Amino acid sequence: MRTMRIETSNATILLTEAPALKVRDRQTGEIAKDAATGEALMKLGVVYIDEGESSLLQVTVPESGVTDELPLGAPVSLPGLVARPWESVFNGQQRHGIAFRAAAVTAGTAPAGLGV
Repeated sequence: MRTMRIETSNATILLTEAPALKVRDRQTGEIAKDAATGEALMKLGVVYIDEGESSLLQVTVPESGVTDELPLGAPVSLPGLVARPWESVFNGQQRHGIAFRAAAVTAGTAPAGLGV
């Protein structure tokens, strides 16, 4: 499926869930790895605010792309943010959604008037 780039230059992105290792298999505890590099993957939660609309997103980043400690509620940047639609069958039921991935998560700046 096609990957779509997400324009973030005018958006406010706030960290809502600290980065943690992404688990590929909950039964075995296997950590998710990047298919091309083999690097461990991290997941984090953000609220993405743009043009008066907000969405809660789960974003995957490579472990090397996670910078210093980022406090919850802090503005962050997600360089290279992309969205990829997915679908699968789980327990006989069709499931679908959108997976978000970025090259990194770094400290960002809050727009004037946001109060962060």
